[in-house]
Amino acid sequence: MWAFLKVCECEPLMFGEVSSPWYPQPYSTDLQEQWDLEVPKGYRIQLTINHLDIEPSPNCYYDSLLVKSDEKVLGTFCGKNSTDRFHPGHKPILAPGNRLQLIFHTDDLNHDSHLGFTAFYQAVDIDECSTSSVENESDPPCSQICLNTLGSYVCACHHGYQLRPDNRTCILDCGGGVYTEPEGTISSPGYPDPSPLDLDCLYIISLQPGFTITLSFSQTFQIEQVNNQGPTCLFHWLQVSVPGKDPEKFCGDKSPGILYTGSHITQLEYHTDRHGQSQGWSLHYTTQRVKCPNPGKISHGKVTPTYPQYLYRDYIQVYCEPGYKLMMGEKEIKSFLSMCQSNGQWHMTLPACRIIDCGRPKSLLNGNVTNISGSDNHYLSSIEYRCDEPYYAFDGKPQVRYTCTRERKWTAVGHNDIIPPCLPVCGMNTEVLFGGRVYGGKPAKLGQIPWHLLHRSNPRGAAFLISDQWALTAAHVVDGHENRTMQFTGGMIDETDQRSVTLKTEKIIIHPNYKKVGRDGHETNFNNDIALIKMSQQVKLGPNIRPLCLPKKSDGPVLEDMKGTISGFGGIKKETKSHLLRHGRVEEYSLEKCESFNLPVSDNMFCAGNENERIDSCQGDSGGALFFPALGNASPDQRYEVRGIVSWGPSICGHPSFKGYYTKVHNYLDWVRETMANN
Repeated sequence: MWAFLKVCECEPLMFGEVSSPWYPQPYSTDLQEQWDLEVPKGYRIQLTINHLDIEPSPNCYYDSLLVKSDEKVLGTFCGKNSTDRFHPGHKPILAPGNRLQLIFHTDDLNHDSHLGFTAFYQAVDIDECSTSSVENESDPPCSQICLNTLGSYVCACHHGYQLRPDNRTCILDCGGGVYTEPEGTISSPGYPDPSPLDLDCLYIISLQPGFTITLSFSQTFQIEQVNNQGPTCLFHWLQVSVPGKDPEKFCGDKSPGILYTGSHITQLEYHTDRHGQSQGWSLHYTTQRVKCPNPGKISHGKVTPTYPQYLYRDYIQVYCEPGYKLMMGEKEIKSFLSMCQSNGQWHMTLPACRIIDCGRPKSLLNGNVTNISGSDNHYLSSIEYRCDEPYYAFDGKPQVRYTCTRERKWTAVGHNDIIPPCLPVCGMNTEVLFGGRVYGGKPAKLGQIPWHLLHRSNPRGAAFLISDQWALTAAHVVDGHENRTMQFTGGMIDETDQRSVTLKTEKIIIHPNYKKVGRDGHETNFNNDIALIKMSQQVKLGPNIRPLCLPKKSDGPVLEDMKGTISGFGGIKKETKSHLLRHGRVEEYSLEKCESFNLPVSDNMFCAGNENERIDSCQGDSGGALFFPALGNASPDQRYEVRGIVSWGPSICGHPSFKGYYTKVHNYLDWVRETMANN
């Protein structure tokens, strides 16, 4: 029975397996099987028989496995054991090409049962470049260089030669070569074999600016040289050209060794004429980044990073020490960065680190600032603020010494940069400082009652300073003038004194519960007879003009039999006003001891007078202060505070049986402070 294997037209496989029919069961008689095996071109096919059990016979006459490559028989096999004469053993069968034929034949009689065979085939790469693979060694696959590849080969040429279109043979070509890689090797055509004659080879090494080229020639160097009149390179030579330098020619047997070109472009020209012989040359070139000079050091600053040498594209930064700033010329810069350029120079020169300053310290109103340490307001300089004593002072014991910090701020301990204000010192006068006494009913001395203010226009009245911009008075003195500008004078004891201080009002704020004056012009109710005056500008305090203190809530109300002092430019005789500031002591009484003159009296008032010396406030004194302690009982460090405001009284001033009434300031402390804060 004949059976034929159908051949597939598809791409050959790289490996496969083939077995006799019914393997591993015994094969039958009268068989004729054929397998056509093929692997891809460029490979050889190799067959490995893993197991063979075919009826043995002389020359495998009865049953056999025939292996052929094209028409060439590679072997005929039968038997069972590897010791049998026609058994293939375990050695693979390598075909000369990429195809094999297997023919399995059995006759019409089997004396015993036999299993047949099983085999494995695979593609094996051919080294087309080896001499054993080349059938005709006189005709190699490549004329110069053969590179074996998987399933094929590639031809290449020696340096200075170019592959022809047939992709097998090479032709001399050593001109126009440009090398742009940072490292490489160049040699004469055919090196180390002798150079061909009549050469004109050009090699150009070209890197980007910022790199320099170094040529390292091998020791094997030989270019024909003429020595008739000294060493000259007339017929064979290698010329090295660098921009900006004279070209150098080399020939002879001595290697140039290492050449530092200092350039990013180098040109090599190799020339031989039609005679003589040169062994040639070879070099390896490398590139290095251009060097920049060491940037050096900077006073009060640091240059970073620190390298043994600085090369093209290296960066440096400059940082100043704390308290110093970066300056480029006269301009301050936030940061500094400089790069090493391709020309070997830094693209920016180093800046300078100059000490910072905090600028001129803020001025202190009613005070001054003095330098404690350092100079020119520089870093770590210290200053101290002081108020204009004794008229102004700080509240409590604030930090008043400031240091210039790296943040360029004048800063106190705890990073506080707020300067405390100089507040007016209230309740002090020159008389107290000099230990003098104030006697009742006498003209005042200059600076003795410095808070008293006079309003000359109708109605003539008074007020008194409680700060450097605010004053208190009786509401009826300024009633009707809320939307007008009133003028007060102070810092004087004689109203004709031309050196007096003139104060103009900005705001007049009457207590909201004050009852206005009646239409007939007479006061009908003096309850809440108090008003605040804000002056148009702060007055500069001095020995003759200073504020009076407000009482503290803890001081309590007016005490009966307590003696205080009043002052004013009011009436001293009937229809006569004093042009001098006068003062006197009065005693405070309970309301039960005072005549009310049929006018309503409230707890917002108290009465006071002097029965013995007939001292009293009078017309023109309204709005003035009743203050204590009495000047005669004051100590040098004692301050004065207001307890009452001259409000109203009988038409007869100084009568021993009648007393004057005063607005009780203690009842209005919250209103006073809140109104001042809101205005």
